[in-house]
Amino acid sequence: MVEILDISFSSCILGTKATYDEGGIVSMSIEPRIQFISESALLLEWKSIPSPKINREILALHTYIHQHPFQGYIEGVPGYVTLTIHFQPFEMEQVDSFSYVKHHVLTKLHQIQQLIQHDQTPKVIPIPVCYSSSFGPDLEFVSSFHNRRKEDIVSIHSQTDYPVYFLGFAPGFPFLGGMDERIATPRKNSPRQQVPAGSVGIAGNQTGVYPLSTPGGWQIIGRTPIPLVTSDEQNPTLIKPGDIVRFQPITEKEFVELEGSL
Repeated sequence: MVEILDISFSSCILGTKATYDEGGIVSMSIEPRIQFISESALLLEWKSIPSPKINREILALHTYIHQHPFQGYIEGVPGYVTLTIHFQPFEMEQVDSFSYVKHHVLTKLHQIQQLIQHDQTPKVIPIPVCYSSSFGPDLEFVSSFHNRRKEDIVSIHSQTDYPVYFLGFAPGFPFLGGMDERIATPRKNSPRQQVPAGSVGIAGNQTGVYPLSTPGGWQIIGRTPIPLVTSDEQNPTLIKPGDIVRFQPITEKEFVELEGSL
């Protein structure tokens, strides 16, 4: 059962505990703060550091609300530890839109406790990356910053599986978790005016891939020839929240061959 610990017109905190049965059904350990941040947006915030478990819960709720929308629902926007739900209050005739939306969100939080299965295997997306100086202009800096060989930086970066928490900044840009702290590197002091599409970078304790050619301040250590965005309206991005990204080192020759075959 969902327990309302603090009820007010604008916000409340929920508490539930996780239990699992042999079939993998989970009662989710959710403690999100629910707060209206505008007349047409509701914010759920999990008081936790980003983690694959919290991310699975957020994406599960996001998917469930999207598949079972309430009147006036527009979209949900997941983040590291948040889910923002946008709605159109003028479509909710003769009802208090705040109470109406809060009621439906609380109901769906309760419903997914019985419906979510955590035994589903995430989809692994292999991303070939050429870590040469031609495609990774900041690899030398990252190597020097950590007093490690470039080969060690590449090895550490490519031997980790990265959960995709959400997409943002630019269409198809994946925000990934799980990067090894040994290669965490500050952003560039002066961002580049243009970063080529496919560039793989590091910023702080994050790593990601630029799907489009855009300005950016991440330390670029390589590039992939694989397009991350497509013209397919049903599947416009190669990588989706909930996936696992696995970087695979390739040579410059393999980069050119792959790029030419696409």
